[in-house]
Amino acid sequence: MKAFLKKHQKNIFGSINGWDRLSIRGTIRWLSSLAGIGSYLSINRILHKDFGQWAESMTETIRSSCKAVADQLNIEKRYLQSSALNKEAIAKEIARTNGIESGPICMLSVVEPSYSPSVVGNRSSQKLEIQMRHRRCIWLYFYFNDPNWGLGHFRLQTWLPFTIKGCLNGREWLSRQMDQQGIDYIQSDNCFRWISDIDRAQELFDQQQRLDWNEAFENLAFPYFGVMKEVFGEQPLEYYWSVDESEWATDVMFRKTEDLDRLFPLLTRYGMDVTDSANVLRFLGKIPSSAPMPGRLTGDLRSNRRRRYEGVRVKHWYDRNSIKMYNKAGNVLRVETTINNPRGFKVYRTDPESPQEPGKWTKMRKGISDIHRRSEVSQKANERYLESLAACESEMTLKQCTESVCQRTRLGKQPIRAMNPWNSEDYRLIEFLAQGQWEINGFRNKDLTAFIFDSSETHRTAKQKSSRSTRLIRMLRAHGLIKKVPRTHRYMLTDKGYSITALIKASSPVQAEQIIALAA
Repeated sequence: MKAFLKKHQKNIFGSINGWDRLSIRGTIRWLSSLAGIGSYLSINRILHKDFGQWAESMTETIRSSCKAVADQLNIEKRYLQSSALNKEAIAKEIARTNGIESGPICMLSVVEPSYSPSVVGNRSSQKLEIQMRHRRCIWLYFYFNDPNWGLGHFRLQTWLPFTIKGCLNGREWLSRQMDQQGIDYIQSDNCFRWISDIDRAQELFDQQQRLDWNEAFENLAFPYFGVMKEVFGEQPLEYYWSVDESEWATDVMFRKTEDLDRLFPLLTRYGMDVTDSANVLRFLGKIPSSAPMPGRLTGDLRSNRRRRYEGVRVKHWYDRNSIKMYNKAGNVLRVETTINNPRGFKVYRTDPESPQEPGKWTKMRKGISDIHRRSEVSQKANERYLESLAACESEMTLKQCTESVCQRTRLGKQPIRAMNPWNSEDYRLIEFLAQGQWEINGFRNKDLTAFIFDSSETHRTAKQKSSRSTRLIRMLRAHGLIKKVPRTHRYMLTDKGYSITALIKASSPVQAEQIIALAA
């Protein structure tokens, strides 16, 4: 990332890193599994034949209580005929119509899918049993414009297991923090096109990591869903808070849209051709004319604020996680890592029951206890991607870039053959390394094996294929193209690897006549 910022330092204000969207889930873990719901019914002496009546009475109590909360807050209640409607747009329109600038906005109810327990008959055993099934039920949405968090919402599944979901935006949160600190900025949707004090803004972003997330989520959700602390009687069931999906964004703010306009086609080509992204989206954006504009700011940011621009988003997927790059609001280059499945990442954790024992690296969970580590790995992924973008503009000649890998080398005492980047096998390796999804969390032996061996190739055993990939990985490490991620079996590209893969991939389709013409 430092290489990219240094290369374009004359054309940028700076950069800012932090949360974009956080998708939150609150779960009553006892009621969220077959074993749990079975034990709860048994302990409370609720027969399977009475389950439906008991669950419906719980649902009715919850819905009545939430409607009473909406009435008490004097906010609009609206039933939506379709779950496909844009609920955030509806909430914003209600806020605008009713002149709500801060506080609760509305309660929306809509039928949406859920995963819930149901009682079904088992023909073979001739008994009733509990099964978890996909079904539909009423979800209650409460939208709010919190003075600290900005626009957000929490919604409650009104049928068992009474899951709470929410969505908050780190950029909205930051804008409130900057308002309190008196920092000027220009905001377009969830993006800052200009900030008067970027260093102080980043400090505020960093403060978000020190939040007591459990307390924050409960303080936001339970003013609307306080019934969940009462509906189970004298022994209320606690919610376990987790992050279903997170988006961590790095925004590089250019001084002029023309500077990014000149650079972005090259970056897009890198993303589409060099890193082989199959997911490319074009969109048309417009900077709102209502965006605040500090009076002392003139020039490009003022003159183009009504201009529409064509945006391009390049996205790479791996294991339900993704990294993407796109131009936003005309002068902002955004790189964003989305984590849906954190299990492929590691977190250093101590056993709470044995705090005196040394900790160890274990799989990351969705729980909020690992949210700080999630931000760290997301930032590292963004930095690696920006480093690769800096490499796509290598000033070295083709000979200078590839000369070292075309020579024999050694790994320890073991001799390693030279690479031939234009040999079909070695070029296949270059194609594999260049894929953008490895910026998220690196690649493993099995990823390389699946790429280089055709599925129809059956004359080699799985062990032979894996051994072949191991030898290729050893060769790549010896030539300094990849490095091993500590405490894992994953590998990342080095700076040298970025430069070589970018240059070879970009130059390989160039025709000989074009090269001769350039040389002339």
